[in-house]
Amino acid sequence: MSRVWFVTGASRGLGRAIAEAALQRGDRVAATARDLASLDDLVAEHGDAVVPLRLDVTDPDQAGAAVRAAVERLGRIDVVVNNAGYGLFGYVEEITPEQLREQLEVNLLGVLHVTQAALPVLRAQGSGHVVQVSSSSGVAAWPGLGGYSASKWALEGLTESLAQEVAGFGIHVTLVEPGPVDTAWRGESAVHAAQLPAYDALRAAAWHPPGSSSPADVARVVLAIVDADEPPLRILVGDLAADAVLPITEERIAAWRRWEDLGRSPG
Repeated sequence: MSRVWFVTGASRGLGRAIAEAALQRGDRVAATARDLASLDDLVAEHGDAVVPLRLDVTDPDQAGAAVRAAVERLGRIDVVVNNAGYGLFGYVEEITPEQLREQLEVNLLGVLHVTQAALPVLRAQGSGHVVQVSSSSGVAAWPGLGGYSASKWALEGLTESLAQEVAGFGIHVTLVEPGPVDTAWRGESAVHAAQLPAYDALRAAAWHPPGSSSPADVARVVLAIVDADEPPLRILVGDLAADAVLPITEERIAAWRRWEDLGRSPG
């Protein structure tokens, strides 16, 4: 049976790749973007299988209107992909409170607005799948990405609670945690804090990964997860994500074990 997808940030990058992969296999897609013109080529190629919708995810009223329009045009929503977001680059001392607030407005509250708009539809259907595009930086953190990681760690906590809250309604929830992906995330869509000279040496020594996953690689994983009978709550995507995060997680558990006795109540 074909599915109906609601994909945010579908103008380019991961959102576009996921929308295209779904359309190519015969599914229908409500594709959202802040600029509708950016979806013209998708509509030209796939016709009525695509419903282009204007959406700034930071506006809860727009989120509600977009979900209603998708249901009116397509009849239902089977998969919600919260993909819209951007990267904030800067050391913690460098980023401004305003930059962090804007990061959270998009990467966290934007997801909240869309999820809250879609959940009544999914609950009424008794089925659905919410896919949150998180990051390997949502379970581990590196210098220069504290603001971005804060938004994704918050998304992870929000989503872990959500998964438990909606399981009884027949709704699946998955956090997709890619490593570096070949998109504009680090380039034209990124925000960079003003640099302080104190961190120049750390910047110069920063490790830059030698490769990245393609958006199509991530899209393939997302489609497989949606097709699974028992989809995971979390999945790391890409060799770099697994190679970095799994050892960090193992060391985190080991550190908790080493200090467990001190942290427990006396007696």
